[in-house]
Amino acid sequence: MIKSFFAYADSPTSWQWGFQDPASPIMEGIIHLHNAIFWLLIVILTFVLWLLLRVVILFSAKSLNSTEDLSHVSQVTHASVLEIVWTIIPAFILGLIAIPSFVLLYSTDEVINPAITVKAIGHQWYWSYEIQDGDSSINFDSYMVPDTDLKLGQIRLLEVDHSLVLPVLTHVRVLVTATDVLHAWAVPSLGVKVDAVPGRLNQTSIFIKRQGIFRGQCSELCGVNHGFMPIVVEGVDLNSYLAWISSNSQ
Repeated sequence: MIKSFFAYADSPTSWQWGFQDPASPIMEGIIHLHNAIFWLLIVILTFVLWLLLRVVILFSAKSLNSTEDLSHVSQVTHASVLEIVWTIIPAFILGLIAIPSFVLLYSTDEVINPAITVKAIGHQWYWSYEIQDGDSSINFDSYMVPDTDLKLGQIRLLEVDHSLVLPVLTHVRVLVTATDVLHAWAVPSLGVKVDAVPGRLNQTSIFIKRQGIFRGQCSELCGVNHGFMPIVVEGVDLNSYLAWISSNSQ
């Protein structure tokens, strides 16, 4: 169990504390930004706790009622330089966090010459996909595999009957919408989370760096069966993708 605390995988594991193993540059950037800000927050938290303890000690009723020299208290409460410092330093820290945050945020909206366009449509409560590849088109629905049909090794609530197959090392554009209520197409390992809004077409991009099976779920509270809308993306080599296209094209 101890190992699973820090286990990295392409799907959730029991007692997992860390992120899923990244499979795209965006997810790698998210993890790096999180790790950098996390340690910065630890430093800030330690400093603020130290200040609070100092305030409790210096301004306790026992200290204020004593006959000790309290000149140090006036220096802390009436120090213009200190007030300027504790205003400038937090602003500097926010700017330090904002720069990489905005770079990562805007990079998630970039769509660089996509070779493939996938349309993901949310329904109550399943996903359907449309892929147009030249003269070939693929349309299929993706339903969760019921518990009674699960095979040995499959993951409950995260298996589908038809997964989305995409080639690795290829720029893929994903158009996301819905037909009824709000849904969200989210795959943690790929760093993707896009709202599916009825009557609106949202867009994101994927660049899968390695082969694997990447699992996600709907991330909007879309109804009674909200927890039964898994997403499975298979990253395969280009030849396997072309074979899948030819065998499923209409």
